[in-house]
Amino acid sequence: MTIEVGSQAPDFQLKDNHGRTVRLSEFRGEKNVVLVFYPFAFTGVCTGELCALRDELPRFENEGTQLLAVSNDSIHTLRVFAEQEGLEYPLLSDFWPHGETSRAYGVFDEGKGCAVRGTFVIDKAGVVRWSVVNGLPDARDLNDYVKALEAL
Repeated sequence: MTIEVGSQAPDFQLKDNHGRTVRLSEFRGEKNVVLVFYPFAFTGVCTGELCALRDELPRFENEGTQLLAVSNDSIHTLRVFAEQEGLEYPLLSDFWPHGETSRAYGVFDEGKGCAVRGTFVIDKAGVVRWSVVNGLPDARDLNDYVKALEAL
């Protein structure tokens, strides 16, 4: 079951594409978080979505907001993917224990072994204020994220 709007966002500790540990709780009281789950690096829809975020990065990563993208790929895969696509925001690996964070947010597809396309806008208090969950083939609209952030 997907985490509901108004719920406390589950904390997590994941490695980014540079091997650094990132915890959701480290942003509490400091920044809103746009948490984007995506199935796999190097796939068409995922690359398109993450590059669109790259192209609009100041809207999603600034003094009041942090963008975090999560997949079930290894940190090594994510490092190469980020370098190839010029992605300068954290790509977090939910590789092992496989899908633990994706499951906590209710966006892990057990049959496919990956996260579906779930996005959660989390306020500075750590509360989910907006979310959208799409199936594997369905890209999300970045403008919806912007509207959700503006409403905080």
